[in-house]
Amino acid sequence: MIEQLLPSAVVTVEAYGQNDTDLALFPEEAAFMTRALAKRRREFAAVRSCARRAMEKLSVPPQPILPGEQGAPRWPAGLVGSMTHCDDYCAAALVRTADLASLGIDAEVHQPLPDGVLPAVSLPAEADRLRRLSDRCPDVHWDRLLFSAKESIYKTWFPLTRKWLDFTEVDIEFSEDGHFRAALLVPGPRVGGHRLDHFEGRWTTELGLIATAVAVPHA
Repeated sequence: MIEQLLPSAVVTVEAYGQNDTDLALFPEEAAFMTRALAKRRREFAAVRSCARRAMEKLSVPPQPILPGEQGAPRWPAGLVGSMTHCDDYCAAALVRTADLASLGIDAEVHQPLPDGVLPAVSLPAEADRLRRLSDRCPDVHWDRLLFSAKESIYKTWFPLTRKWLDFTEVDIEFSEDGHFRAALLVPGPRVGGHRLDHFEGRWTTELGLIATAVAVPHA
């Protein structure tokens, strides 16, 4: 599912349910989970299993993936990546830094957002556009899609800037063909000598899930 949203240079590994993953952790990773609930520990381990399988596909020895600043994963030198997990699904996407400047992925259960969440994560213009999209395509939970896209954007943004990006600092427009454009309402990062003012992304719905992805080329 995630693979179809990203350039061919990106390696992706997905897992559905718990039986598809090796839940072993490196000791350094286990140290971060000593107080975690069992569900959180399983998710933490499962998504790292996906990431290590992606490393193997890139001929990189499997190694610990520790949370760094703002919880962002610390990838081995020469790699950039992103991970996501939700109920019974997890995925990792990795690429060599020579091929992409940054990327972000997110998956969510394809259900409406809880009451009160949409106003906190959307701009008035976005909410208006979502209402129109819902009238035309009622089978898509556009509010959840907006949340997922903003998660993917943040995961893409942070490695480039090392700064927080609020939900209200990006304005997303979706197309019904599975693409979206995210205008940055704050100064964007410099990539290849140029300051970015937006990100381009893709989305899909499959198997009861919503998935979004953003990839930033070097130029």
